[in-house]
Amino acid sequence: MTPFVSEIVGTFLLMVLGCGVNANVSLQKTYGNGSGWIVISTGWAFAVYTGVVVAGPHSGAHINPAVSIGLAVAGEFPWSEVPSYILAQFIGAMFAAFCVWLVNKEHFDATEDGGTKRGVFCTAPAIPNTFTNLFSEILGTFVLVFSVLYFTDAVLSTDDVIIGLGSLGALPVALIVWGIGLSLGGTTGYAINPARDLGPRIVHALLPLKNKGRNGWNYAWIPVIGPILGAAIAAWIAIALQ
Repeated sequence: MTPFVSEIVGTFLLMVLGCGVNANVSLQKTYGNGSGWIVISTGWAFAVYTGVVVAGPHSGAHINPAVSIGLAVAGEFPWSEVPSYILAQFIGAMFAAFCVWLVNKEHFDATEDGGTKRGVFCTAPAIPNTFTNLFSEILGTFVLVFSVLYFTDAVLSTDDVIIGLGSLGALPVALIVWGIGLSLGGTTGYAINPARDLGPRIVHALLPLKNKGRNGWNYAWIPVIGPILGAAIAAWIAIALQ
């Protein structure tokens, strides 16, 4: 796969499993209805693991515009590649959101509350407060990107072969996202990824959902700007600590 296709596929896998676990827990008449926050956080962690395993060898598995921007700020990724990565990430996220709706269409129809339906696609604050909601997204993304910048691959090298961690290299990222969800995610739903929130939010606005309700555009800038700021701050601090 080319890096562009890899980012589409990796982000699609992240989002189809991530929004999928949201649907399974939140929508009426699913087998997972009401199973709770730990299931959601764990589902998103496994979703990250899946996306990174598939995309990692081909594109580095950013699958998140904040990661692409953070790596570029830190000098670890060329700025010229950032726009194509972000475009690919949005394509993957939006197609995944559409697929989750298609799979769960009857369950969306069976769910009356518009906010619950929107929550399958995108985030919303538990208690609306612009400053603390923004800071929550900044802090969560800071933890993610700062940690990623300190990753080193465990590699065994011989004269003839280099053996890396392979799919296990995705495990640290998944565990970090799991920890962020369990520890910091309860305030805003921890988007920590502009494509993860804005892409499905756009799809939610376009889909013919019954009793859809508002799309939350007044909040939509926070899970975009917050992660970008968090990633940039992580990169600047990592540079300062070198």
